[in-house]
Amino acid sequence: MPCPLCDTDAPLIDTPVPGGPKGSVAICATCAEQLDAPQADHFRALSSTMWSENAAVQVLAYRVLKKLDTDWARDALDMLYLDDDTLAWAHDVPADTGHRDANGVPLAVGDNVVLIKDLPVKGAGFTAKRGTPVRGISLVLDNPDHIEGRVEGQRIVILTQFVKKK
Repeated sequence: MPCPLCDTDAPLIDTPVPGGPKGSVAICATCAEQLDAPQADHFRALSSTMWSENAAVQVLAYRVLKKLDTDWARDALDMLYLDDDTLAWAHDVPADTGHRDANGVPLAVGDNVVLIKDLPVKGAGFTAKRGTPVRGISLVLDNPDHIEGRVEGQRIVILTQFVKKK
């Protein structure tokens, strides 16, 4: 099966498509390596492969075409039509929010973390024990040192220095 971006017959690897709905697409290793800094020669086939019915492929094609600084890429981008949801996904490249766990690993909305220290929970009358999993965290957007999560049925604010990403 050919790569859905460059149309070569190379082995495909499953590559996540950040932002939007959880999605991934199987593309060749060369395409996967060049997603951040694409080379125009490799992605020349995008003018035909961008019409894929797979939304994840459309999003990757859009993002690559935006990064390429060539006439043919700008022309292809002008022709590419994406429905509103897919276009929103294409624009939703996750930015680094500055939220990092105790090991410096970036945290994102929905991540699962584990407490690395016993934490007394003020106002709730219990201590959240080390090793307690916190699933589906939210980020406190105005403070990169804080996340929110549910521990023992209580929604609490947790300092990022006391968690480790699972």
